[in-house]
Amino acid sequence: MLFSRRRFVTSSVAVASVGSTLALAGCGDSKDSVDVKELLKPGALPEMSLGKADASVTVVEYSSLGCPHCAAFAEEVFPHLKADYIDKGKVRYISREFPLDQIAAAAAMLVRCAPQDKYFEMQDLFFTTQDRWHVPQNSVDALFALVKQVGFTRDSFEACLKDQKLLDGITAVHDRGANVFQVNATPTFFVNGKKAENFYSVAGVDQTLSGLVGS
Repeated sequence: MLFSRRRFVTSSVAVASVGSTLALAGCGDSKDSVDVKELLKPGALPEMSLGKADASVTVVEYSSLGCPHCAAFAEEVFPHLKADYIDKGKVRYISREFPLDQIAAAAAMLVRCAPQDKYFEMQDLFFTTQDRWHVPQNSVDALFALVKQVGFTRDSFEACLKDQKLLDGITAVHDRGANVFQVNATPTFFVNGKKAENFYSVAGVDQTLSGLVGS
């Protein structure tokens, strides 16, 4: 289990405490395949996806908002994936939470507390400002300073981080990824059920998807 029950100790709110050792952020994966039907089963939280539900290719990404590699993918590679594949109906993309520490877990909770249609915008906000909030000191204040710009009040901020059901859901998504699909680093990508070794650059995305999508 990733997270223990949270203890709020800094002002009136603090970040979720971590109950076990976490994998470090990295880009390593393997050629292992998983059961596609199992991979695509609904999890503990509503699935957040982009693209046509019946696209010939489904890409699942497990990421941590505090992971620099994930932020680099979001800023440098994902726009290409979206414009050339998702928006053209060739790929369905699914984003799943895999926070690697308590600060990233808190950020994931705040993304989920925003309106559902703002999920990917909120992810982008956290990725592009990672150096401002993913810090060991005063992380709670840094998180609030960020999200108050998009409409969070102190009350809604604190209520979000005190939502045990939400934390349990994020924990379940993380643990299922780790225990069932052997996710041990972020970002980890599955393309039609196979861990993608070469999905971290524009060229790698094109090479991986070549032959899987139509022209």
